[in-house]
Amino acid sequence: MSERAHELDRLTDAAYAHVTPDLLREIVVGMVDIASPTGEERELADWAVARLTAAGVDARLQPIDLTQANAVGWIPGRANGRSLLLYAPIDTLTTGNPEEDEPYAAAALRPDMRACATVDGDYVLGLGASNPKGHAAVVTAAVEAIHASGIPLEGDLWLGLGAGGMPTNRRATPHVTRENAGQGVGCSFLLEQGVYPDYALIAKPGWSVSWEEVGLCWFEVVVKGTFSYVGSRHRMRYRNPIVEAGKVVAGLEDWFREYSAAHTAGTVAPQGNIGAMRSGWMHLPAVSPSQASLMVDLRIGPDSSPAAIRREFAAAIDRIRDTHPDLEVSWEMMLSIPGTRTDPADRVVRAAVEAWERATGQPHEPILHNSGATDANILRGRGVPTARIGMDRIGPDAPLPLDFPAGMNVVDIREMQRLTRHVIRTALDICGLPDAGALR
Repeated sequence: MSERAHELDRLTDAAYAHVTPDLLREIVVGMVDIASPTGEERELADWAVARLTAAGVDARLQPIDLTQANAVGWIPGRANGRSLLLYAPIDTLTTGNPEEDEPYAAAALRPDMRACATVDGDYVLGLGASNPKGHAAVVTAAVEAIHASGIPLEGDLWLGLGAGGMPTNRRATPHVTRENAGQGVGCSFLLEQGVYPDYALIAKPGWSVSWEEVGLCWFEVVVKGTFSYVGSRHRMRYRNPIVEAGKVVAGLEDWFREYSAAHTAGTVAPQGNIGAMRSGWMHLPAVSPSQASLMVDLRIGPDSSPAAIRREFAAAIDRIRDTHPDLEVSWEMMLSIPGTRTDPADRVVRAAVEAWERATGQPHEPILHNSGATDANILRGRGVPTARIGMDRIGPDAPLPLDFPAGMNVVDIREMQRLTRHVIRTALDICGLPDAGALR
């Protein structure tokens, strides 16, 4: 082992000595207990700023509007050193409010789907306890520990807890007023407002280092029909757009498999999903509506442009029309965020991989076939080389069996400990040693 690696281990040990299971549990419980659905993260950002300030870290609130804000922390280093941003979003995918979440998240919300933390041995349960709040707690604990250690840094270490990290636009609630409440709005605002580092490390699920990920395009598909009445359907022209939309759904589902196979490359396997349908009146099933609308999320790899994917989607719809000549269908691309890649030889990726290998004693193995997008796309898209690292899935000893919501809402404190040490080592590798400040 090199002298530099020995020194990096020594510094990591010194900082990690300030991290305990109780500390991590305290932070994640505090975060879970404050509801922070997309567009309403300001209360949690305030809490994080107060906590960081009490720990002696220079911290400030970064308001976006009356209900949305980032929390920013900073440990200054030498002016000529290279800087690193430790980043995690703080908004939850669902709200924890039965009026918004039921029945589509669940017929009745489970305890882990609510913004109220429960401690069960090594686990904490509650809305977003793992994703994103367990990861946000890890980067917070890492910054607090590095500060408490008193290790002088060669470059600035930033902490960003970002609003609006989920793949959503404005929720259908009157007190969230901006359409661009999600899709990385907080991360973008952070960079615009002066926090522009040399490198970034984002904490999101997956115990492996990632340097590329998918972006996303949204399409609204409108299927036309005839406004008609059940008492007249046998007497005049009748075309129910809800029935016709089923043909589009079936055609797209078939195409999604072809699309994914064609675009699987590197560590990504972009997927497609029909996530919503709007048509008719629930109080008036006697009539068929004049149209039905579908919302499609199509993930795109870092080697594809939204414009190129738009053309592929157009061809898929044309193929469905060819199969069903009487179908009246139109569509529009509503959103586009490109996929991104950081060179795996880049300094931040190498530092994160080396920390992973030091933690496991094994050669690094990337997770393949990913189709999840994060704010890493915002960071890389703005020119910041970015690596991603996170926690593994919950194990069989967890208080809930693994399913999608449990994966989001149950966190293992032992996994948090492992990730925190990794984040500390990566941060010190980038901005804690003299030669880490050298230009790439």
